[in-house]
Amino acid sequence: MALTTEPATRTLPIADMASVRRHARGLLHEHRRTMTTVIGLHALAALASLVAPRLVGELVDGVTHGTTRAHIDTLVIWLAASVVLQTVLVWAARRASFIMGETVFAQLREQFISRVTALPLSTVERAGTGDLVSRTTNDVEALSYVVRFGIPSLFVAVVTTTLTVVAAVLTGPLVAVPIVIGVPIMWFSTRWYLRLAPAGYLRERATYAVANGVISETVDGARTVDALGLRTRRRQRIDDAVGSCFDAEAYTLRLRMIWFPQIEFAYLLPVAATLLWGGYLVAGGHTTIGTVTAVVLYVQQMAGPLDELLSWLDEIQVGATSLARVIGIADVPPDRSSTGESPSGRDIGVADVRYSYRAGRDVLKGVSLELLPGERLTIVG
Repeated sequence: MALTTEPATRTLPIADMASVRRHARGLLHEHRRTMTTVIGLHALAALASLVAPRLVGELVDGVTHGTTRAHIDTLVIWLAASVVLQTVLVWAARRASFIMGETVFAQLREQFISRVTALPLSTVERAGTGDLVSRTTNDVEALSYVVRFGIPSLFVAVVTTTLTVVAAVLTGPLVAVPIVIGVPIMWFSTRWYLRLAPAGYLRERATYAVANGVISETVDGARTVDALGLRTRRRQRIDDAVGSCFDAEAYTLRLRMIWFPQIEFAYLLPVAATLLWGGYLVAGGHTTIGTVTAVVLYVQQMAGPLDELLSWLDEIQVGATSLARVIGIADVPPDRSSTGESPSGRDIGVADVRYSYRAGRDVLKGVSLELLPGERLTIVG
């Protein structure tokens, strides 16, 4: 893979995953009251969504074995009421989730801005524009998307999936046995994906930083590029940077193309298995058609939150990578320390000053400056 990058010494630090987890736990602990409210509302919404399959199962049993019209009307009324209640609770739960997500993101954004403005100037100059611009644009945008929408969606998916499994088991323990048939597929495929994805997304973000730097520096120095005849060289660097971005994204895309079909199969397989198993149990007189109907509806209902959960797991990898780059700025050490010395007079002077962005390549050298009270400024260099 052709890749033109800046030297490693010019890259701003990236926090390790342990630091990212500690930071995330700290945020969740700080907002634990709000999070408790959000989880509670989602739990109530999930409970309301579990009423409909149970009522449909009773309707099937009632029609199969015979019942009264009044009983059917009562079940339909309860079914409609549960749908309305679920709608209201989902709205309230998502509203609380979005508020929490916006609050957390606002806090992260303020922390990031304060850290960026506190960066030593020499570090910013050595890092170049690409890395810092990439963190303030691509990484902050990705983190914003995950915090605002990913966290609420994860809460919905986890709570709904858990309660749906419990409801299916309570409705028909024997019928619900095939519900676990897709777990091994999900477990091994997801572990494989999580082992490879973080490094892929870190590489992807790094290529964005290089591309941003090459393009912005070329635009800012357009006159210099024309004056020195560097068009071909700069175009080649841009092509190399864009090609590196393509290769990095193609790698993570291949991971997703292998992972997604496996998990799709893993959460659709239990639906067919439960239906076949339930039919066998009904034929043997071990359960009723209504119970099988309710459990199959529960298992099918799990496909939605499971799909959302595993889909957001991919976005979480991007968010975790972006968070590592955002909080990594705090690991930049200061470029100078106070000596505690005080000036002995009013005169200011320096002699033979040198400065370099890279070791051994001075951009300023032999600069002398002498400031005397009441006299004209003299610079020798």
